[in-house]
Amino acid sequence: MIRAFFVSFVFLSALSCSSAKEASKISTFRGRLLLYNGTLSEVVSMDKVIKTDDQWKKELTPDVYQITRKAGTECAFTGKLYENPKKGIYTCVCCGLPLFTSDTKFNSGTGWPSFFQPVDPNNVVEISDKSLGMIRTEVQCARCGAHLGHVFEDGPKPTGLRYCMNSAAMSFIEKTFPQTGISPKLEPAAFAAGCFWGVEEAFRRLNGVVATSVGYMGGTVVHPTYEQVCQHHTGHAESLYLVYDPSQVSYEKLLDRFWEIHDPTSLNKQGNDRGTQYRSEIFFYSKEQKSIAEKAIAALQKSFSKPIVTPVTPAPVFWPAEEYHQRYLVANPHGYCHINLDALK
Repeated sequence: MIRAFFVSFVFLSALSCSSAKEASKISTFRGRLLLYNGTLSEVVSMDKVIKTDDQWKKELTPDVYQITRKAGTECAFTGKLYENPKKGIYTCVCCGLPLFTSDTKFNSGTGWPSFFQPVDPNNVVEISDKSLGMIRTEVQCARCGAHLGHVFEDGPKPTGLRYCMNSAAMSFIEKTFPQTGISPKLEPAAFAAGCFWGVEEAFRRLNGVVATSVGYMGGTVVHPTYEQVCQHHTGHAESLYLVYDPSQVSYEKLLDRFWEIHDPTSLNKQGNDRGTQYRSEIFFYSKEQKSIAEKAIAALQKSFSKPIVTPVTPAPVFWPAEEYHQRYLVANPHGYCHINLDALK
């Protein structure tokens, strides 16, 4: 991707942050979400926010609509976030996706909020912009396609980049992270219940599950591969990491789905799959999740003649699996699955 390098401040101000859009036909992407405590989620698969032009007009103010949906530009030195000294996270004003943190913000002197890197390269999309008779690189929100600004190669170390953004295209959530109407109170959860292809699809169908990612948890090897895990030498379980909205689905409901899709009394096997990577396990992210899971196991044990072998353990590092595993059954609807998905409520 080509980035234009400009030295003159006057020239930079004149160029500002506008361009023509290139629509994306991909309905999903992988990126990070903002969780309830102000931290960023693991990299997860999520749906893009797709709305009609009339819907955006109704939801956004005229100025924000012109900038984010029509690639407009606010005047230099006028944006509310240009000299913002507070610590926190900058999110997309249209969909709430986290874009930048205050730790990567710097004063470029150009008149627009400037950052040397996004929270994750997956959260933004860079597109060649040939408007104004020159080549620049436009930056869009990966979730909703909102125009944010442009990126140039005249920024500080360590990246040498300057993401020149419009204040009107972003909302700011302070480090105290008070809840706003922009980003829901999201929480993480993680489970191992056999082959992660079917596990992901089963949870993806629950209302309130915002994003999902399959991967490996609970082992000893850094950045394990699928081949390594299948050789039973890493100790990892095929796992599902998800982000959910507690106002729509409770952790108890997530556990109900967990019990529904596998046999918690089966040690290191589910269906035709054998091996420690197919074990049953609950990874908790809070004391509350731990308590709820342990109580659920105690209550559920009364329904089984054999002991439940599902451990409840602190969530270790989640290593995302290779891209072809993500939403595997969406891309391969007739692929192998140890779960009867049609029977799910």
